[in-house]
Amino acid sequence: MYLSDAIRKRLEFLIKLHNTNGNNLALSCGIDRSTINRFLRKENKSIKIETLTLICQAFNMSLRDFFDDKIFDDVEVDD
Repeated sequence: MYLSDAIRKRLEFLIKLHNTNGNNLALSCGIDRSTINRFLRKENKSIKIETLTLICQAFNMSLRDFFDDKIFDDVEVDD
């Protein structure tokens, strides 16, 4: 699995876990909602680490917690 797909799947899982959506998450992060929504819809291939850090803060977790998931065990770098 490509890294961007693993990040996307992890983000989708956390959104469901926290019973929210991309728009509400963007509001709580203070970022443009299109940033998250374009990434979730695969319109953007990647997401900035700064944006991911803000998302993690909204979920009250660290980047380490975000990446501490088996989905990241066998990822490939996107072309």
